[in-house]
Amino acid sequence: MASTDYHNAALTVISDEVSPGALRWRSPSNIALVKYWGKHGDQLPQNASVSLTLDGAATDTTLSYLARRDSGSGVAVELYFAGELNPAFTDRTRKYLERLLPVYPFLRQLALRIDTDNTFPHSAGIASSASGMSALALCLVSLEERLFKPLPDRASFFRKASYLSRLGSGSACRSVYGGAAVWGKVGDLAGSSAEYAVPFADELHPVFQTYHDDILLVSKTEKSVSSRAGHGLMEQNPYAPARYEQADRRTREMLAILRRGELEKFMQVTESESLTLHALMMSSQPSYTLIEPNTLHIITTLRQFRKETGHPVCFTLDAGPNVHLLYPDGIATEVQRFVRDHLSPFCEDRAHLADRVGNGPEQLVPQETTGG
Repeated sequence: MASTDYHNAALTVISDEVSPGALRWRSPSNIALVKYWGKHGDQLPQNASVSLTLDGAATDTTLSYLARRDSGSGVAVELYFAGELNPAFTDRTRKYLERLLPVYPFLRQLALRIDTDNTFPHSAGIASSASGMSALALCLVSLEERLFKPLPDRASFFRKASYLSRLGSGSACRSVYGGAAVWGKVGDLAGSSAEYAVPFADELHPVFQTYHDDILLVSKTEKSVSSRAGHGLMEQNPYAPARYEQADRRTREMLAILRRGELEKFMQVTESESLTLHALMMSSQPSYTLIEPNTLHIITTLRQFRKETGHPVCFTLDAGPNVHLLYPDGIATEVQRFVRDHLSPFCEDRAHLADRVGNGPEQLVPQETTGG
């Protein structure tokens, strides 16, 4: 699908006929097993990636709208994060929505308010942009259906939401699907595309459908280098070409692992991917390090636990210091006890989130907002 296929100059409204309203979606974060790192063109990935969709780590977003008295060339929007007007997020969101005007020209005819909050610390390496941008994109596609007409089917709805999510944050395109999702062209996966993600939940082996992800919050502070900046540094990274080839190969390998339920191979590829991601950061120019000492303490302690027990529990890292522990439901009690007793001391305020593979986004009933 070409990126211009969704452009539609006819999607304008008669302002006098628009009644004020609101739409609300809760969308989860996701944890990439094979990492997307490096992009080109208009938010297109240099390599394919595959992720598990989380359940508890999510963003709750309400999009309120009313007819704008005087339509302008840009978009009128205010964004409230955790109940407070956030000028930086408002500016970022305005730029994103203005990029969407060829798709949704009606956005300049409305005054918008966005109320959003996370169930986890923002910008600490838990893909808050993935949950946040996917929640907003889902609200936008729902708004299109409310103002105009429904899309042909639910698959079309989520495909368009994935496409719009990608334009705001690449990894967000995977969050619109529950279970697992694949982004990027994969030869033997029907419908796969660099323009949007495709669902993979129906092909997951049963053991992965109930997989756990305990997120160990080594640090709750905002990352020193944003993912956007990190992607940009890949353009000059001497290892980039080999990395993109490796990631595409590993995506195909991981899809086979997820279909077959091969836990040993799952652990090998997943851990190697997370360390490769951070090695790319350390080999960039300028180089930077997001791993912290307690990140390494957790990894070392986990490996010793795995050696002693034989339990198939492994780690992965996103673009930050926090550690995700991935393991099957059958060993949850013992692993969670291990986390409380031996790993939580390495976390800021002993904080960790017990999460698991989830069913994907959920549309909610809007609540009344105040202020603004």
